[in-house]
Amino acid sequence: MTDHPAASTNEARGPAAPRDPENRREDDQAAEDMIDPPVDFEGQFYRDMIAKSLLNRGSNKRLKAAIEKAKRGEPVTIAYIGGSITHGAGAIPLPENCYAYRSYDLFRKRFASSEGSSIRLIKAGVGGTPSELGIVRYDRDVLRDGTVNPDIVVVEFAVNDAGDETRGNCYESLVLKALGGDSRPAVILLFSVFLNDWNLQDRLAPVGWHYDLPMVSIKDAVVEQFRLARDQGGVISKRQFFHDIYHPTNSGHQIMADCLDWLFEVTERSAPDEEDVLTDKPPLIGSDYVHTRLLDRQNGDRIAQIDTGGFQETDTDLQLAEMDDHDYGTPQFPHNWMHTAGSGEGHFTMTIRSKRLILVFKDSGSSDFGSAEIRVDGKHKLTADPHEVNWTHCSAVILYDEPESGQHTVEIRMAAGSEHKRFTILGFGYVL
Repeated sequence: MTDHPAASTNEARGPAAPRDPENRREDDQAAEDMIDPPVDFEGQFYRDMIAKSLLNRGSNKRLKAAIEKAKRGEPVTIAYIGGSITHGAGAIPLPENCYAYRSYDLFRKRFASSEGSSIRLIKAGVGGTPSELGIVRYDRDVLRDGTVNPDIVVVEFAVNDAGDETRGNCYESLVLKALGGDSRPAVILLFSVFLNDWNLQDRLAPVGWHYDLPMVSIKDAVVEQFRLARDQGGVISKRQFFHDIYHPTNSGHQIMADCLDWLFEVTERSAPDEEDVLTDKPPLIGSDYVHTRLLDRQNGDRIAQIDTGGFQETDTDLQLAEMDDHDYGTPQFPHNWMHTAGSGEGHFTMTIRSKRLILVFKDSGSSDFGSAEIRVDGKHKLTADPHEVNWTHCSAVILYDEPESGQHTVEIRMAAGSEHKRFTILGFGYVL
């Protein structure tokens, strides 16, 4: 798989609100409707477009089990993990018009036995982040540190993973981590798309075929019809679907929700499959990161030997994401270590026994932040530049990946010329 040449790594990770701080006003949508005919959400062409999104029905055993639970009035939890599109970027207002909320609401209306039925939404989308960070966040943001057992998990990283250093290993690991949950959830792979018709479906869909998972492709639904006139099967223009070059409008989010709802409808009316998804197969790309866990300031001393050195402060100016159906932002990685201008030259040192280690650090647009030199076992690994994308969000990078667990020492110190700058270590993902 070759990444789309027009999409840089930063573009493919999909920056959200910080790039576009003011949401487009509703009258902008009205102006576009004057250019393009209104979208007919009830017409046959619309229904045909939605049907094209069903890339694979997959084994329906787990999804039908969740549907039947909802019909019986039992609690059902639907979780979504992904990047800025799952966060809801482009939706106005975001909490109730993002595709995650709208598809959850469609599921609730379609299957809940009564208004009082307990269908719960877990939304864990964070802008500008790939599955390399999703695997670090999964236990915290989806499972809520063991307090939540989802029945359905929607995974959406098809436009975020161009920067994934593992080229699919972290994605497949995340899928397997979700599939292996105590509640045996149904896992749905969702493939969103950018304005330039690009995504990583060719790399990621084979994972779904490999395990026979339900897969929904927004790209398959909308891209072909973008080129058609309304009387030939065109339903919505790019101006109407995209809020910007990355994110959907309210209409785009509605289409994404309707595509998921079509999977729900097809699954309900299909005969039940006796066979479960094929989790006993060897991995297609890799499963090396399935058991990744988060290490941060809150639990670090129980897992590793840490000397914070000059990284003694806590950064509170963090990337925010509206989780679940909340209209307020939740700070990402609040239990962090920050170097400040007055911290001196003391470096952060951590000794840990593990096979794999992912560093999560803060990107920032502020000139107060400088680069940090990262050493592993005394050898220079990389220089972490918080201005690579130049807006406040979470950046993940692999420090080592080895077949056997061993003891390693990680040193983080400010780079030459940045000794009196800030740098924030948000946390680590480790595999024992």
